[in-house]
Amino acid sequence: MGKAIAVVLGLAMIVHLIKPIGIPGLRKRSDAWKIAVIALFAMVVLVGIRPE
Repeated sequence: MGKAIAVVLGLAMIVHLIKPIGIPGLRKRSDAWKIAVIALFAMVVLVGIRPE
């Protein structure tokens, strides 16, 4: 699950750099770092709820 989220968000960052997505908060190419922050937060949450 973690790898799938990483791949999807990585592809979203690449697509956003080519052509901005256009949703509120992601209208400029320079906003790709926001997707990276969301990816980092998602990974932290996944590790936190992952059963041992």
